[in-house]
Amino acid sequence: MQTTYMMKPIAHIRCDFPDKFGIPRQSGLIDSLKAEIIFEPDYRNPDAFRGLADYSHVWLIWGFSESIRHQWSPTVRPPRLGGNTRIGVFATRSPFRPNPIGLSSVLLERIELHTNQGPILHISGADLMDGTPIFDIKPYLPYVDSHPEASEGFGGPLKNSTLSIECPPELLKQIPEAKREALIDLLTQDPRPSYQNDPERIYGLRFAQMEIKFRVENKTAYVISICQDI
Repeated sequence: MQTTYMMKPIAHIRCDFPDKFGIPRQSGLIDSLKAEIIFEPDYRNPDAFRGLADYSHVWLIWGFSESIRHQWSPTVRPPRLGGNTRIGVFATRSPFRPNPIGLSSVLLERIELHTNQGPILHISGADLMDGTPIFDIKPYLPYVDSHPEASEGFGGPLKNSTLSIECPPELLKQIPEAKREALIDLLTQDPRPSYQNDPERIYGLRFAQMEIKFRVENKTAYVISICQDI
């Protein structure tokens, strides 16, 4: 007999990504990315956060709210394999899953307990889109959660995957200083799908209320324009 389990969000994330393009491929890749976790009214009791500040990192259990499908496929085509090779969904971190649930480990920088929005967690290194629903938060325990000897299949770090950045000084000045490091780190990680390598193609990255247009040639990202994202 199949049982249906109901979950409702306890919180959502507030961050600088209004859509999916540009979000880091994994959590923990870009520590300069800052975000906040805002809790729903039912979960704002400060007692629920007692002891959490003793941990440096937490697990976020969240929903792929932009990837919900009524039917699932047993295989998916990971972009890093060129977008054509099919892999079993359980061997990937694809958002297109039987249950669209994500798992991220993030740095817990600080906790604000008493605000007009209830307790707020300030985190860094997240790989979520703004407004993503969060179903649970658990402390990260290094002695059981860290496995340096683990094999990583095709999902390990890509060799020579980072980019150099060329951004004219007049464009660099348009980036708020508080967001500058994170944006440069984002571009360095090469946000393009791994199977795209057209040096003439112009990409648009929406980040922190800006739209950044760039192209990539010979492992260098050239920033072409920066404008306010309306």
